Amino acid sequence: MANHRATIAWKSDADAATMRAGRYTRKHTWTFDGGAVVDASSSPSVVPLPYSDAAGVDPEEALVASLSSCHMLTFLHEARKLGFAVRAYNDEAVGEMAKNERGVPWVSKVVLRPVIAFSPERSPSAEELAHLHHLAHENCFIAQSVRTVVEVADAAQKPQ
Repeated sequence: MANHRATIAWKSDADAATMRAGRYTRKHTWTFDGGAVVDASSSPSVVPLPYSDAAGVDPEEALVASLSSCHMLTFLHEARKLGFAVRAYNDEAVGEMAKNERGVPWVSKVVLRPVIAFSPERSPSAEELAHLHHLAHENCFIAQSVRTVVEVADAAQKPQ
C-alpha cells in the first residue's frame, strides 16, 4: 500500500521561562510530499491569540476537511461507476467537539452538508442518492480510519 508523508515544522525564539508560561507561538507549517506548504496553528478556541494564528489551518479543521474531501472524491467515483455524471459538489462540513469518557476534547462528529449538481441527462432518485452517500462513506479511506461519527445531513441536489 502507499505511504503518505507530511513534514510538520515549528520554531520559536521564546526563552525557557516564556515557554514554561505557555506564551509561545503555535504557528507552524505543514509541507506535503507534492510540495504544498500550509500555514497551520492551534485553534484560537483552544489557544488564545496571539499565541495561535487564526489564519492557519488547525488540526480539527484539517480533520473535517479531510473527511469531507475523501467523502466527495469517493462519492464522485461511486457516482461514475453507477452512470451518474456529477457537475458540481459543494460541502459546508462542520466538526463538533465533545469530551470523551476521560474528559478529553475530541472531534466526536462531522456533519457533511453536500449540495450536488448532476448532469441533466440522469440524476439519482432520493434512494439512489442515499445509496451513493452510503457507498462513499463505506469506501472513504479517512472515514474508515477514525472513530468520529460522520453523517450526511439532508443531502441535496442542486437544480441544473
